[in-house]
Amino acid sequence: MRRLSPLVFSSLLLATSAQAQNAQALSMPPVHRWIKLGPVATPSLLQVPVSCGANTATGRCPLVVISHPRAQDALRMRDSARVGAISQALLAANFAVLLSNDGGVNTWGSPAALREVGQIHKEAVKRFAWNGRTYALGISMGGLLSLRSALPNAPYRVEGVTLLDAWVNLRSAWGSAQSRRDEINAAYGQKVAPAPTLDPLSLALKAAPLPLLVMSSPDDTVVPAKNNADLIAPRAEVGVSEFVKLTGPHLGGNRFTPQMIARMVGFFQKLEKRAKSRQAKEFPGVPLVMPPTTEYADRLRRLLSRSA
Repeated sequence: MRRLSPLVFSSLLLATSAQAQNAQALSMPPVHRWIKLGPVATPSLLQVPVSCGANTATGRCPLVVISHPRAQDALRMRDSARVGAISQALLAANFAVLLSNDGGVNTWGSPAALREVGQIHKEAVKRFAWNGRTYALGISMGGLLSLRSALPNAPYRVEGVTLLDAWVNLRSAWGSAQSRRDEINAAYGQKVAPAPTLDPLSLALKAAPLPLLVMSSPDDTVVPAKNNADLIAPRAEVGVSEFVKLTGPHLGGNRFTPQMIARMVGFFQKLEKRAKSRQAKEFPGVPLVMPPTTEYADRLRRLLSRSA
Protein backbone atom coordinates (compact mmCIF):
# COMPACT_ATOMS: atom_id res chain seq x y z
CA MET A 1 0.00 0.00 0.00
CA ARG A 2 1.29 3.46 -0.84
CA ARG A 3 2.06 5.88 1.94
CA LEU A 4 1.02 9.45 1.37
CA SER A 5 3.73 12.02 1.99
CA PRO A 6 2.87 14.80 4.46
CA LEU A 7 2.70 17.26 1.55
CA VAL A 8 0.24 15.13 -0.43
CA PHE A 9 -1.77 14.28 2.68
CA SER A 10 -2.16 17.91 3.73
CA SER A 11 -2.95 19.01 0.18
CA LEU A 12 -5.66 16.37 -0.06
CA LEU A 13 -7.24 17.50 3.19
CA LEU A 14 -7.19 21.14 2.10
CA ALA A 15 -8.77 20.31 -1.26
CA THR A 16 -11.57 18.22 0.19
CA SER A 17 -12.22 20.80 2.90
CA ALA A 18 -12.60 23.52 0.28
CA GLN A 19 -14.94 21.31 -1.73
CA ALA A 20 -17.06 20.73 1.34
CA GLN A 21 -17.37 24.47 1.92
CA ASN A 22 -18.37 24.99 -1.70
CA ALA A 23 -20.94 22.21 -1.49
CA GLN A 24 -22.61 23.80 1.52
CA ALA A 25 -23.21 26.92 -0.54
CA LEU A 26 -24.96 25.01 -3.35
CA SER A 27 -28.40 26.11 -4.39
CA MET A 28 -29.98 22.78 -5.18
CA PRO A 29 -32.34 22.59 -8.17
CA PRO A 30 -35.90 21.47 -7.44
CA VAL A 31 -36.31 17.70 -7.43
CA HIS A 32 -38.60 15.94 -9.93
CA ARG A 33 -38.06 18.79 -12.37
CA TRP A 34 -35.81 19.38 -15.33
CA ILE A 35 -33.85 22.62 -15.28
CA LYS A 36 -32.54 24.17 -18.48
CA LEU A 37 -28.83 24.81 -18.97
CA GLY A 38 -26.89 26.24 -21.89
CA PRO A 39 -28.33 28.03 -24.95
CA VAL A 40 -31.92 29.17 -24.58
CA ALA A 41 -32.90 27.95 -28.05
CA THR A 42 -31.28 24.52 -27.66
CA PRO A 43 -31.01 23.82 -23.93
CA SER A 44 -29.67 20.82 -22.11
CA LEU A 45 -31.74 19.53 -19.21
CA LEU A 46 -30.58 18.54 -15.72
CA GLN A 47 -32.50 16.62 -13.09
CA VAL A 48 -31.16 15.69 -9.65
CA PRO A 49 -32.39 12.74 -7.55
CA VAL A 50 -34.16 13.32 -4.26
CA SER A 51 -31.41 11.46 -2.42
CA CYS A 52 -28.66 13.76 -3.69
CA GLY A 53 -27.73 16.78 -1.66
CA ALA A 54 -27.01 15.88 1.92
CA ASN A 55 -23.68 17.22 3.17
CA THR A 56 -22.26 13.73 3.55
CA ALA A 57 -20.37 11.43 1.21
CA THR A 58 -23.38 9.13 0.82
CA GLY A 59 -25.65 12.03 -0.07
CA ARG A 60 -23.62 13.08 -3.09
CA CYS A 61 -24.26 11.66 -6.50
CA PRO A 62 -22.53 11.05 -9.81
CA LEU A 63 -23.72 12.44 -13.14
CA VAL A 64 -24.77 10.59 -16.30
CA VAL A 65 -24.66 12.61 -19.53
CA ILE A 66 -27.07 11.22 -22.14
CA SER A 67 -26.31 12.13 -25.77
CA HIS A 68 -29.14 12.03 -28.28
CA PRO A 69 -29.78 10.36 -31.64
CA ARG A 70 -29.65 12.15 -34.96
CA ALA A 71 -32.24 14.88 -35.58
CA GLN A 72 -33.22 14.99 -31.91
CA ASP A 73 -32.37 17.17 -28.93
CA ALA A 74 -32.65 17.27 -25.15
CA LEU A 75 -36.29 18.39 -25.22
CA ARG A 76 -37.30 15.45 -27.39
CA MET A 77 -35.42 13.08 -25.10
CA ARG A 78 -37.26 14.57 -22.13
CA ASP A 79 -40.59 13.86 -23.85
CA SER A 80 -39.62 10.36 -24.99
CA ALA A 81 -41.17 7.57 -22.93
CA ARG A 82 -38.19 5.34 -23.70
CA VAL A 83 -35.47 7.78 -22.68
CA GLY A 84 -37.68 8.87 -19.81
CA ALA A 85 -37.68 5.33 -18.46
CA ILE A 86 -33.87 5.30 -18.52
CA SER A 87 -33.69 8.71 -16.85
CA GLN A 88 -36.10 7.78 -14.07
CA ALA A 89 -34.25 4.54 -13.37
CA LEU A 90 -30.96 6.43 -13.09
CA LEU A 91 -32.51 9.03 -10.80
CA ALA A 92 -33.94 6.29 -8.58
CA ALA A 93 -30.42 4.85 -8.32
CA ASN A 94 -29.00 8.21 -7.12
CA PHE A 95 -27.52 9.38 -10.43
CA ALA A 96 -28.11 12.94 -11.59
CA VAL A 97 -29.07 13.02 -15.28
CA LEU A 98 -28.03 15.55 -17.91
CA LEU A 99 -29.93 15.30 -21.18
CA SER A 100 -27.34 16.87 -23.45
CA ASN A 101 -28.10 19.18 -26.35
CA ASP A 102 -24.86 17.90 -27.94
CA GLY A 103 -24.33 21.33 -29.48
CA GLY A 104 -27.27 20.85 -31.87
CA VAL A 105 -29.43 18.23 -33.53
CA ASN A 106 -26.93 16.87 -36.09
CA THR A 107 -23.47 17.62 -34.71
CA TRP A 108 -22.02 14.11 -34.99
CA GLY A 109 -19.66 14.49 -32.02
CA SER A 110 -17.83 17.48 -33.49
CA PRO A 111 -15.17 19.40 -31.55
CA ALA A 112 -17.50 22.40 -31.32
CA ALA A 113 -20.25 20.20 -29.90
CA LEU A 114 -17.87 18.70 -27.33
CA ARG A 115 -16.73 22.16 -26.25
CA GLU A 116 -20.32 23.27 -25.75
CA VAL A 117 -21.18 20.17 -23.75
CA GLY A 118 -18.04 20.77 -21.71
CA GLN A 119 -19.32 24.19 -20.70
CA ILE A 120 -22.74 22.77 -19.87
CA HIS A 121 -21.15 20.01 -17.80
CA LYS A 122 -19.16 22.64 -15.91
CA GLU A 123 -22.36 24.52 -15.15
CA ALA A 124 -24.33 21.38 -14.29
CA VAL A 125 -21.96 20.06 -11.62
CA LYS A 126 -22.20 23.37 -9.78
CA ARG A 127 -25.95 22.90 -9.40
CA PHE A 128 -25.94 19.86 -7.13
CA ALA A 129 -23.82 17.87 -4.68
CA TRP A 130 -21.71 16.14 -7.33
CA ASN A 131 -19.45 13.34 -6.11
CA GLY A 132 -16.81 14.05 -8.75
CA ARG A 133 -17.64 11.25 -11.19
CA THR A 134 -19.31 11.46 -14.60
CA TYR A 135 -20.54 8.70 -16.89
CA ALA A 136 -21.81 8.86 -20.47
CA LEU A 137 -24.65 7.17 -22.34
CA GLY A 138 -24.73 7.57 -26.11
CA ILE A 139 -27.76 6.64 -28.19
CA SER A 140 -27.22 6.16 -31.93
CA MET A 141 -25.43 9.32 -33.19
CA GLY A 142 -24.87 10.28 -29.56
CA GLY A 143 -22.35 7.48 -29.26
CA LEU A 144 -19.77 9.61 -31.07
CA LEU A 145 -19.85 12.39 -28.49
CA SER A 146 -20.16 10.00 -25.56
CA LEU A 147 -17.10 8.01 -26.62
CA ARG A 148 -15.11 11.13 -27.48
CA SER A 149 -15.84 12.61 -24.04
CA ALA A 150 -14.15 9.59 -22.43
CA LEU A 151 -10.92 9.97 -24.42
CA PRO A 152 -7.84 12.13 -23.80
CA ASN A 153 -8.15 15.91 -24.15
CA ALA A 154 -11.88 15.95 -23.43
CA PRO A 155 -13.17 18.89 -21.36
CA TYR A 156 -14.27 16.66 -18.47
CA ARG A 157 -13.41 13.19 -17.20
CA VAL A 158 -15.73 10.26 -17.95
CA GLU A 159 -15.44 7.06 -15.91
CA GLY A 160 -17.41 4.73 -18.19
CA VAL A 161 -19.59 4.72 -21.30
CA THR A 162 -22.77 2.93 -22.35
CA LEU A 163 -23.30 2.72 -26.11
CA LEU A 164 -26.80 1.88 -27.34
CA ASP A 165 -27.06 1.09 -31.08
CA ALA A 166 -24.36 3.70 -31.28
CA TRP A 167 -22.13 5.17 -33.91
CA VAL A 168 -18.50 5.24 -32.82
CA ASN A 169 -16.96 5.16 -36.29
CA LEU A 170 -17.21 8.70 -37.68
CA ARG A 171 -15.46 7.89 -40.93
CA SER A 172 -17.86 5.03 -41.57
CA ALA A 173 -20.83 7.32 -40.91
CA TRP A 174 -19.42 9.88 -43.35
CA GLY A 175 -19.19 7.27 -46.07
CA SER A 176 -22.54 5.59 -45.41
CA ALA A 177 -24.99 8.05 -46.99
CA GLN A 178 -24.93 11.44 -48.69
CA SER A 179 -27.30 12.95 -46.12
CA ARG A 180 -24.99 11.96 -43.27
CA ARG A 181 -21.98 13.16 -45.21
CA ASP A 182 -23.57 16.58 -45.69
CA GLU A 183 -24.40 16.86 -41.98
CA ILE A 184 -20.92 15.79 -40.90
CA ASN A 185 -19.31 18.21 -43.34
CA ALA A 186 -21.42 21.04 -41.92
CA ALA A 187 -20.73 20.05 -38.30
CA TYR A 188 -16.97 19.75 -38.85
CA GLY A 189 -16.62 22.68 -41.27
CA GLN A 190 -14.99 20.71 -44.06
CA LYS A 191 -15.81 18.88 -47.28
CA VAL A 192 -13.55 15.86 -47.00
CA ALA A 193 -13.65 12.72 -44.90
CA PRO A 194 -12.80 13.41 -41.25
CA ALA A 195 -9.20 12.68 -40.38
CA PRO A 196 -8.48 9.85 -37.93
CA THR A 197 -7.62 12.51 -35.35
CA LEU A 198 -11.31 13.51 -35.38
CA ASP A 199 -12.71 9.99 -35.32
CA PRO A 200 -13.61 8.69 -31.84
CA LEU A 201 -13.04 5.09 -32.91
CA SER A 202 -9.56 5.80 -34.28
CA LEU A 203 -8.69 7.73 -31.13
CA ALA A 204 -10.08 5.03 -28.84
CA LEU A 205 -8.01 2.34 -30.53
CA LYS A 206 -4.88 4.25 -29.51
CA ALA A 207 -6.02 5.10 -25.99
CA ALA A 208 -6.14 3.13 -22.75
CA PRO A 209 -8.96 0.59 -22.42
CA LEU A 210 -12.31 1.99 -21.28
CA PRO A 211 -15.14 0.56 -19.18
CA LEU A 212 -17.81 0.01 -21.83
CA LEU A 213 -21.33 -1.38 -21.97
CA VAL A 214 -22.02 -1.94 -25.67
CA MET A 215 -25.55 -2.89 -26.74
CA SER A 216 -26.02 -3.66 -30.43
CA SER A 217 -27.87 -5.84 -32.90
CA PRO A 218 -26.63 -7.62 -36.03
CA ASP A 219 -30.04 -6.78 -37.51
CA ASP A 220 -29.40 -3.03 -37.24
CA THR A 221 -29.08 -1.64 -40.77
CA VAL A 222 -28.89 2.00 -39.64
CA VAL A 223 -25.77 1.65 -37.49
CA PRO A 224 -24.05 -1.56 -38.60
CA ALA A 225 -22.55 -3.36 -35.62
CA LYS A 226 -19.71 -4.75 -37.73
CA ASN A 227 -18.47 -1.19 -38.37
CA ASN A 228 -19.09 0.15 -34.86
CA ALA A 229 -19.80 -2.03 -31.82
CA ASP A 230 -17.61 -4.88 -33.03
CA LEU A 231 -14.66 -2.59 -33.77
CA ILE A 232 -14.60 -0.91 -30.36
CA ALA A 233 -14.42 -4.28 -28.57
CA PRO A 234 -10.59 -4.42 -28.41
CA ARG A 235 -10.50 -1.22 -26.32
CA ALA A 236 -13.04 -2.38 -23.74
CA GLU A 237 -11.54 -2.76 -20.27
CA VAL A 238 -11.42 -6.42 -19.31
CA GLY A 239 -13.29 -7.41 -16.17
CA VAL A 240 -15.85 -4.61 -16.12
CA SER A 241 -16.97 -4.13 -19.73
CA GLU A 242 -20.08 -5.82 -21.07
CA PHE A 243 -21.31 -6.60 -24.59
CA VAL A 244 -25.01 -7.26 -25.08
CA LYS A 245 -26.13 -8.74 -28.40
CA LEU A 246 -29.71 -7.78 -29.17
CA THR A 247 -32.02 -8.62 -32.05
CA GLY A 248 -34.24 -6.53 -34.26
CA PRO A 249 -33.97 -3.12 -35.92
CA HIS A 250 -32.27 0.07 -34.84
CA LEU A 251 -33.49 1.32 -31.44
CA GLY A 252 -36.20 -1.32 -31.30
CA GLY A 253 -38.39 -1.66 -28.25
CA ASN A 254 -36.35 -4.50 -26.75
CA ARG A 255 -33.60 -1.96 -25.97
CA PHE A 256 -35.88 -0.25 -23.48
CA THR A 257 -37.36 -3.11 -21.49
CA PRO A 258 -37.09 -2.97 -17.69
CA GLN A 259 -34.43 -5.70 -17.91
CA MET A 260 -32.25 -3.78 -20.37
CA ILE A 261 -32.63 -0.52 -18.47
CA ALA A 262 -31.65 -2.33 -15.27
CA ARG A 263 -28.56 -3.58 -17.12
CA MET A 264 -27.57 -0.01 -18.02
CA VAL A 265 -28.10 1.27 -14.49
CA GLY A 266 -26.34 -1.76 -13.02
CA PHE A 267 -23.28 -1.10 -15.18
CA PHE A 268 -22.92 2.43 -13.82
CA GLN A 269 -23.55 1.18 -10.28
CA LYS A 270 -20.79 -1.38 -10.71
CA LEU A 271 -18.36 1.34 -11.76
CA GLU A 272 -19.43 3.50 -8.82
CA LYS A 273 -18.77 0.64 -6.41
CA ARG A 274 -15.34 0.08 -7.92
CA ALA A 275 -14.48 3.78 -7.74
CA LYS A 276 -15.41 3.96 -4.07
CA SER A 277 -13.38 0.85 -3.29
CA ARG A 278 -10.34 2.23 -5.10
CA GLN A 279 -10.71 5.54 -3.32
CA ALA A 280 -10.74 3.84 0.08
CA LYS A 281 -7.58 1.90 -0.80
CA GLU A 282 -5.79 4.87 -2.35
CA PHE A 283 -6.47 7.20 0.58
CA PRO A 284 -6.80 4.99 3.67
CA GLY A 285 -7.83 6.92 6.73
CA VAL A 286 -8.34 10.17 4.83
CA PRO A 287 -11.82 11.58 5.58
CA LEU A 288 -12.76 12.52 2.03
CA VAL A 289 -15.91 14.61 2.02
CA MET A 290 -16.14 14.07 -1.73
CA PRO A 291 -13.72 12.69 -4.35
CA PRO A 292 -11.10 15.11 -5.65
CA THR A 293 -11.92 17.15 -8.71
CA THR A 294 -10.48 15.92 -12.01
CA GLU A 295 -7.79 18.61 -11.99
CA TYR A 296 -6.79 17.85 -8.42
CA ALA A 297 -6.92 14.08 -8.92
CA ASP A 298 -4.64 14.31 -11.94
CA ARG A 299 -2.15 16.42 -9.98
CA LEU A 300 -2.28 13.96 -7.09
CA ARG A 301 -1.61 11.01 -9.38
CA ARG A 302 1.48 12.73 -10.75
CA LEU A 303 2.76 13.37 -7.24
CA LEU A 304 2.16 9.78 -6.22
CA SER A 305 3.85 8.38 -9.32
CA ARG A 306 6.97 10.43 -8.63
CA SER A 307 7.11 9.35 -4.99
CA ALA A 308 6.33 5.66 -5.58
